[in-house]
Amino acid sequence: MDPILKYAAIGIFLVMYILMIVLPKRRAIVALSAAVIMVVIKVLPVNKILTSIDWNVLMMIFGTMVIVDYFIESKMPNKIAESLLRISKNVLWVTILMSLFSGIISAFIDNVATVLMVAPVGLAICKKLKSNPVPMIICIAVSSNLQGAATLVGDTTSIMLAAADNMNFNDFFWMLGRPGMFFAVELGAILTLPLMMVMFRKDRQPVNSTEHTHVTDYIPTITMLGHVVLLIIASFIPDTHPWTNGIICMACGILTIIWELIKQKSTKGMMHSLKAMDYDTMLLLTGLFVVIASIKEAGVIDDLAGFIASFGGSNRFVLFSIIVWGSVLISAFIDNIPYVATMLPLLAGVAAAMNVEPHFLYFGLLVGATLGGNLTPIGASANIAGVGMLRKEGHEVGFGDFMKIGIPFTLTAVLAGYLFVWIFWAPA
Repeated sequence: MDPILKYAAIGIFLVMYILMIVLPKRRAIVALSAAVIMVVIKVLPVNKILTSIDWNVLMMIFGTMVIVDYFIESKMPNKIAESLLRISKNVLWVTILMSLFSGIISAFIDNVATVLMVAPVGLAICKKLKSNPVPMIICIAVSSNLQGAATLVGDTTSIMLAAADNMNFNDFFWMLGRPGMFFAVELGAILTLPLMMVMFRKDRQPVNSTEHTHVTDYIPTITMLGHVVLLIIASFIPDTHPWTNGIICMACGILTIIWELIKQKSTKGMMHSLKAMDYDTMLLLTGLFVVIASIKEAGVIDDLAGFIASFGGSNRFVLFSIIVWGSVLISAFIDNIPYVATMLPLLAGVAAAMNVEPHFLYFGLLVGATLGGNLTPIGASANIAGVGMLRKEGHEVGFGDFMKIGIPFTLTAVLAGYLFVWIFWAPA
């Protein structure tokens, strides 16, 4: 590509991020404007616009949001919130339990779907406690990102790694006589518990719930659980369509609408659900998908990947460290899927040249690239979804607000995974 276009793409990308920080309420407009400019100046060919958008993620968000709205209207999140309040001593432990709950679910289904399902429960709890929901929802989002790398089916990057390294589901737990990625991720998750106890140490207000919410409709709960089960089943089926998860979410959302139309004999519920949709988040993601595809088309991601791989030279520890921490920084601003897709074959070549097994480089890449998105509110789709839900509730989350929680979580989890992978997987 013309070097001028490449530098233009980098400039547009940087300006976009600066404007999104300065204008948090206009992030979608900024991202879409940057995407349009990329296409107009021909960084990204027009015929690649549709293929650059991750329709699977957008369909998952749309379908799950439909179910979530009916789920909220059924009062089930309030009932779950009451149950969690009864087993929690104070606000601190409510936050910890919600984070753990999010992480466990995210190990088996997509991070965005996890946030869209769990966040409404967190919001219901905060409303009952009359407390600020921002810290809890951020913890739910970053925990879902963290645990997504624990299993083969928890995150797209895990699936990509498994394909590149011929791994099966069990290999994430134990491979070649050594503990796998599951334990590296869970070690980081365990270490975030004392971190949360320190960060939210002042939230010692006692909690209790004497209320008994009456659930008005159990069908949204059934479709919510049903689409989780279907997502898990689909993750074990080889060679599924790339839109499988999105189709499942859309189908369950449409079935929920149809059922409610028959039951209510009115379009009132459907119209409420469609109006409650977070279109701003979907437009923001659409713009980001096109912008990221543009800088990939310009060769920027390839250059970054090559720089990281070559900078370490022949020193394995230096190379491993650069891969992990360089991936953290890059994934804070760039979608980790195209980055990981670029890095995996490159690292295979590096490992072959060094005459070592590539596992420790692959695992280091997964640790850095998957967890690095937790640094910023726009570093991962799950973060964008969580922040979008808070915005709908009237809570604007700036970069600084998010990073107060995102940075400690990221550094703790990445450091734990970094040391774990090196200790158990580094070549002798």
